[in-house]
Amino acid sequence: MADRLEERLKTDIFSVGILLQSEAVFSFNDDDFNGGRKFDMGATRLDVRGNVDNGFLYRFQLDFRRQISVLDAQVGYRLSDNMRIIAGAFKPFLSADLDPSPGDTDFMNRARQVGTMMNSREIGLTLLGEPGNFNYRLGMYNGTGLSRSNDNRFMYTARLGYTADLNGGTLELGFNGAYDETRMNSVGNTGLVSMGDRVLYGGFIKLDTSTIFGTAEILQTKFDAQNFGGNEETITGFYATLGSNVSDKDQLLVRWDYLDFDLRGDSSDLITLGWNHQVTRLISFQLNLLALLEDDEDTQFGVSGVMQFQF
Repeated sequence: MADRLEERLKTDIFSVGILLQSEAVFSFNDDDFNGGRKFDMGATRLDVRGNVDNGFLYRFQLDFRRQISVLDAQVGYRLSDNMRIIAGAFKPFLSADLDPSPGDTDFMNRARQVGTMMNSREIGLTLLGEPGNFNYRLGMYNGTGLSRSNDNRFMYTARLGYTADLNGGTLELGFNGAYDETRMNSVGNTGLVSMGDRVLYGGFIKLDTSTIFGTAEILQTKFDAQNFGGNEETITGFYATLGSNVSDKDQLLVRWDYLDFDLRGDSSDLITLGWNHQVTRLISFQLNLLALLEDDEDTQFGVSGVMQFQF
């Protein structure tokens, strides 16, 4: 079935991708941790992309979960075999955990630093290159997500990475940075407002072999917070994932996810255990067990599961 779909729907000039997810979440306490207790729709996406004449390329991705919304809308040009430029709406290359599609993430939810410190999409321009074992991403964006609003100030981003070939695997090192001039701008999903000149910086390391894999990343952002009278808030996020390919179709994983707010005065650790199973080339599921540890609060526990079709 997968071969027949690829033959009909995936060509160089017109390639269609489909992702459908069905989720269930459960909090061991009767509260809203882990989304409470419910069934839900996960990512429900249609992705169209391709390469056209004279080195140009395009991508258009929609999500149908609640209402039809545009996720990616980009046009690009391939300057050479290892360099291209893209313009439009897309991910801003600020965290290694933001990079993969929701159908390819290690766990059901990304590390918390992603939603806390950045928008998942930005509108702007990015230069991407892969010279040899190096890779870079240089971007300029409005800095206001997909809202299309702007105050004539921009967000500038940079990523530099290097991939080393190992015996039977790869090791990637990378550094991220951003400077956002935008004033009175919301910072991720925190409810905090930056008065301007926000900085973000960090680095990551990724290991991928036939038997084990893992990622560790640290990010920190600093900004003058309107919520605290213009005083500087610092948010620090760190996560470390370790996984094992226990069979051709099964992975077992664990992730430690740390998040800390300086002025707001709260920090927490989220521990997640995961099992990923590839049923067929098109069908897979994930099962996650979660424990949230907060200062002066009872530990919260939850379980999540997702079944997905991805093509």
